[in-house]
Amino acid sequence: MRLLLALLLLVLPPPLREYFSASHLPKDAGVGSELHPVVLVPGLLCSDLEARLTEAYKPSAPRCGAMKGNGWFGLWKNASDLAANDYVDCFLEQMRLVYDPAINDYRNLPGVETRVPNFGSARGFHCKDPLHPKQCVDYVREGLERVGYRDGDTLFGAPYDWRYAPPVPGQQSQVYSRYFRQLKSLVETASKKHHKKVIIFGHSYGGMVVLDFVRNTPLAWRNEYIKHLILVAPVLSLGILIQAQIIAFGPNMKFVGATQSSLRTMWRSFETGIVDLPSPKVFGHMPLVITEQRNYSAYDMEDFLVAIGFGDSVEPFRRRMVPKMRYFKVPMVPVTCINGVGIRTAKQLVYWKSDYDRSPEIAYGDGDGTVNLISMLTFDKEMRRQPAQKKQFKSVKIHGAEHCGLITEEWAVKRVVQEFLEANRISS
Repeated sequence: MRLLLALLLLVLPPPLREYFSASHLPKDAGVGSELHPVVLVPGLLCSDLEARLTEAYKPSAPRCGAMKGNGWFGLWKNASDLAANDYVDCFLEQMRLVYDPAINDYRNLPGVETRVPNFGSARGFHCKDPLHPKQCVDYVREGLERVGYRDGDTLFGAPYDWRYAPPVPGQQSQVYSRYFRQLKSLVETASKKHHKKVIIFGHSYGGMVVLDFVRNTPLAWRNEYIKHLILVAPVLSLGILIQAQIIAFGPNMKFVGATQSSLRTMWRSFETGIVDLPSPKVFGHMPLVITEQRNYSAYDMEDFLVAIGFGDSVEPFRRRMVPKMRYFKVPMVPVTCINGVGIRTAKQLVYWKSDYDRSPEIAYGDGDGTVNLISMLTFDKEMRRQPAQKKQFKSVKIHGAEHCGLITEEWAVKRVVQEFLEANRISS
């Protein structure tokens, strides 16, 4: 049997051969000492949030102020506890953000302080949906651990406050200024500890965070500390159509135990709510939202926001998101981008009665179920436009892999882990 296994391994491509061989090694095999450190940045909703209420907080109901003076508590940690503790309405209120036009930035409600716990640990984030508890790169982490990575030694995590959007260079963001300093320090510490450059991984929204982090660092620093970026199903400022549906109808967070309209009100307060709307650079004048009165293309997103009753977002959209749509700078480090394709993905939303409280009729195109194929191809094109980056860019399209399936389906996770092994093999 062992002979047969050895022969089978010989016919596999080298990265897969290494993966399957290493996956049978004992935990103490010492493989990790030869690996480049990895930092994992998860997707939306994965990072925990803790809150502390000060005297400046004016609760809408007396019970929402019960935690005043009691220190830090888990605000976004275990969603199933919210209804059990009659805290859903308080949660929705305390999670909200406020846009401050004077500084062109977002902040918490007055009297609500928040922080992201467990920074640095690859086990410091998890999916809050009890029906899908392992959708936050858990399987990728486990795959890396099987080949020798160890949490806190060669494997790290960088959770973030997912309510905010990472800024383009020169844009104000108190939250991300602090987070980028933390992440920069984490990368430096991991690199110096092992005398090796660091591989940074981002899934979905985490892919945007990773890319914008790198583009906000000096090129000399990147050359010294970053080995490779691995972006899996990244959601980028090039835009996705499903974001228009979410902001109109509300997010799919039924596990919180709140009404759709309540979730929508909370979601619209987030900077996240208006990021990733379709970019004219990608979608052009194609009708994306169709109603009896008029059609909306990517050029009409401000009008669309007004039509759905969210006119308050037009100013921050114009001042913060439009510059992101227009900004594209290659990171000038090795990048592997992995996307799923061949999955029905919304390309047009039809609201015949302009009733945005109902699910639209949907016309489908190609993509991963979340990210449109046209956005993926535009990203690939931009990455290859500059010759120096083209030589350091690899695009992988996996047919039949859904947006979250890339990090939850066993066959897809193995393909992702293969890229980590390949990045370790490449000398730099």
